[in-house]
Amino acid sequence: MKTKNTKNKVSVITLGCSKNLVDSENLITQLQANDYDVEHDNHSEDSNILIVNTCGFIDRAKQESVDTILEGVKLKKDGKIEKLYVTGCLSERYKNDLEEEIPDVDAYFGTMELPGLLNQLNADYKHDLIGERWTSTPQHFAYLKISEGCNRTCAFCAIPLMRGKHISQPIERLVKQAVNFARHGVKELILIAQELTYYGLDIYKERALPKLLRELCKVEGIEWIRLHYAYPSKFPIDIIDAMAAEPKICNYLDIPLQHAADPVLLRMRRQITLQEQKDLIVEIKKRQPEIALRTTMLVGFPGETEKDFQVLCDYVSEMKFDRLGVFTYSHEENTIAHDLEDDVPDEVKSDRSNRLMEIQEEISFAKNLAKIGKQYRVLIDRKEGEYFVGRTEYDSPEVDNEVLIDAKLHFVRVGDFVDVNVVNAEAYDLYGEPI
Repeated sequence: MKTKNTKNKVSVITLGCSKNLVDSENLITQLQANDYDVEHDNHSEDSNILIVNTCGFIDRAKQESVDTILEGVKLKKDGKIEKLYVTGCLSERYKNDLEEEIPDVDAYFGTMELPGLLNQLNADYKHDLIGERWTSTPQHFAYLKISEGCNRTCAFCAIPLMRGKHISQPIERLVKQAVNFARHGVKELILIAQELTYYGLDIYKERALPKLLRELCKVEGIEWIRLHYAYPSKFPIDIIDAMAAEPKICNYLDIPLQHAADPVLLRMRRQITLQEQKDLIVEIKKRQPEIALRTTMLVGFPGETEKDFQVLCDYVSEMKFDRLGVFTYSHEENTIAHDLEDDVPDEVKSDRSNRLMEIQEEISFAKNLAKIGKQYRVLIDRKEGEYFVGRTEYDSPEVDNEVLIDAKLHFVRVGDFVDVNVVNAEAYDLYGEPI
């Protein structure tokens, strides 16, 4: 058992998406300002306080969060930690159930209860830190969360239950963060939100993402700005015009489409039809021909027939998205879709996911083969094994393709931009040589 005079050291474990990661980074920033020693995504023997930032999005993520909490409970029972706190989406959504089923946790906090968690730790919430943030990512890129919550009513989604209504961050605050990031060596900003295109409607009474982008482009030292999670219905096309006008904005857009069959889109409450989706993609590519589009698809939604799934497969084959991810439907309590019968068997969901990814793998391989002999500007993320690993402007960290440079033959510095000639390709990787 740790002695009473052990100096408090906190371990923060983050589960889930990049938006959760930003929340953990804000928490760590506040704790460090209160003179706490903090480590992230690692628990060492000298840490006596553990904070688990949970995800509650789908079944698999919820199970991972529960398992991590139970691991923390075991550490506490074994005397390896003194205090265990839980925060984040799972805690927001199931706080009462968790308090009853896992009572060994010292306290549970929701997604918007950072001051309360700090108070539990006898730490003050320091308002003067707004605009500053410690980052867990490599020094050269950072996530910039421009809003919280979502006003959409997609039938399958539990995010509004965990994150509440849409709340935009003021442009001035976001620019201040960007300036601070640049001062500390950040070169790439990845703009994230539950819904990027809704930005500004609540505080400026207009869709203000293009205005925000123009202001961020003025920040000296920021060289890439990347857009994640743009809702397709009523998509404000002037975002693409801003992208075309501003060299700093990556020719990249993450626009989750979820499905293609009209009956499924209707039950999902996506507020868009297949033809409208096609028209939008055509218009985006017309205005910015070099753009790389990333999307996600959801298979196994209640009532999805083999015919519906074939429509989706045909759509993916036709549109040839640069990047694509697939989720299988998870039947979530208190969502609109929970009133529907979860009638697609798990094995069918899994099979459809695999079949769709096989189509995408062929598309990605063909697109990558076409890049052999071409030159790209690459941001070097890390050295891994025998390779330096980087990305083009068409790729986001962790989820997209990477460029591998043989470290036995070439030396490049992590965090630098390098002009690279592509010499070989696989389905999801490019091999290159610095020019």
